[in-house]
Amino acid sequence: MRRLAPLVLSTLGLVAPAQEGAKPERPNVVLIVADDLGYGDLGCYGGKDIPTPRIDALAASGARCTDGYVTCPVCAPTRAGLLSGRYQQRFGLELNPGPPKVAPEGYGLPRDEKTLAETLRDGGYDTGMVGKWHLGYGEGLRPTERGFASFYGFLSGQHAYRVAGDTPANPILRGTEPSKPTKYLTAQFADEAAAFVRAQRQQPFFLYLAFNAVHAPLQAPPAIRATLDAIAEPKRRTYGGMVVALDSAVGQVLDALREADLDERTLVMFVSDNGGPTPTTTADNGPLRGHKGQVWEGGIRVAYMLRWTGHIPSGLTFTRPCNSLDLHKTALAAAGVEGSPRLEGEDLLPWLSGEREEPVHDALFWRFGAQRAVRAGDLKLVQAADGKVQLFDLAKDLGEQHDVAAERKEDVQRLEALYAAWDQRNVEPRWRR
Repeated sequence: MRRLAPLVLSTLGLVAPAQEGAKPERPNVVLIVADDLGYGDLGCYGGKDIPTPRIDALAASGARCTDGYVTCPVCAPTRAGLLSGRYQQRFGLELNPGPPKVAPEGYGLPRDEKTLAETLRDGGYDTGMVGKWHLGYGEGLRPTERGFASFYGFLSGQHAYRVAGDTPANPILRGTEPSKPTKYLTAQFADEAAAFVRAQRQQPFFLYLAFNAVHAPLQAPPAIRATLDAIAEPKRRTYGGMVVALDSAVGQVLDALREADLDERTLVMFVSDNGGPTPTTTADNGPLRGHKGQVWEGGIRVAYMLRWTGHIPSGLTFTRPCNSLDLHKTALAAAGVEGSPRLEGEDLLPWLSGEREEPVHDALFWRFGAQRAVRAGDLKLVQAADGKVQLFDLAKDLGEQHDVAAERKEDVQRLEALYAAWDQRNVEPRWRR
C-alpha cells in the first residue's frame, strides 16, 4: 500500500499543522450507529437480497473493516463503551437495563466517565445527537447533560417507527421536551441529522447519529417494502424494507455533507451496535455463528467503516481486528483533541494510512454476564452460556464450528491468562434487569 504522509502525532493525539505556524483545519466528525444490523445484511459485506447502495458507496469511498467488533453483543453496553472510550465492564454497565419502568434506579453512564461529546465540546466542537440514547433516563444522565448541545430522539432502548407509535412513556424529545414525529422515524432522524449538518456555524461539529433502525418492532414503509417482492419470506421482506430505509437515511446525511461542501472536511464513521438478532428479525449475520446476545462472532463482529477523504485511502479493505473503542480514539486524534489517559482504544489513522502495520491490539475481550471471550491474533477463546470453554482458529474456521481446545491446550492457557489479567480491572455489573 502507498504510504500517506502521517497526519496524526499519535503520541500526543494532536493533528500536525500543514506548515509551521499554520492552524490546522479540524474535521467535522459524524458517527453513525445502526441498531441490530446483521453483518451480512449490507451488500458491501456480502448481502445479496437487500439493496444498500448508499452504505456500500460509503464503504467504497473509505475503509471497510472486515474484523471490526463491538464490546458487547447488546445495545446499551456497546454504546457505553463507544461513548466513554473504555470497556464498559470497568464501570459496571455490562448489561441492558430494560425500559424506564423496569430499569434499576440510577441506571446510566456514570458521570465520572467523560463522553466523546463532552471531550469534543471542551475542545471547541459544536455537538449534536439524533436518535436512540439508552444510557440513562434520570436527571444528569440525559444527552443534553452529557455533552450534547442539541438532542432529537428518545431515551429508551427501542421505539416504534410509525407516527402513531409515539407514546407518553417513551416520547420523542427535542432537548427535554416532547416533539411528536411527523413521518417514519428513520426518515425523521435523517431530516434532523441533515438539518444539523446544514446549520451555519463557526466551529467544527460532532454529530452522533444513533438510529434505532433496524431494531424491532418490524415496521417498514409500505412503499419501500413493495419494491422487495423478490424476497419471498414476508418477515424478511419487512426487515429488508427497514434496511433500505436506513440506507436511504444514511445517504441523505451524506448528501447534506456534499451539498455543504463538507465531504473532505468530515470524518464519517459507521458501525452497528451488535450483531443481528436473527431469530426475531431475520437479520443476516452472513458466515458468522450466532447472533445478538451471544459472544459468538455473529453477536459481536459488525459492519464497521470509516471515511475521511484525503486521509483514509478509498477502497481499503482493512483486515486487522479492531473494536468500537478505537472509533472514540480515532475521532479525538482527527480532531486534535486530547482525551483522558484512561481511554483504551487505539487511533486507527496510522494503520489505515499504512504508517503502521503491526496488529492494532494484542487481544480483544468480551464479558457479558456468564459469557466471555478473548481474541488474540486468529485464535478466539469462547465460554458460551452453557459454560463450556472452546477455542477456534478464525483464519481457518470463521464460522466457529471446529473446537481445537483439546489439541491446543497451551493456547487455551495463554488466552485464559490474557483474559484473567484484563478481567482483574473490571467490576461487577452495577445494574441488572
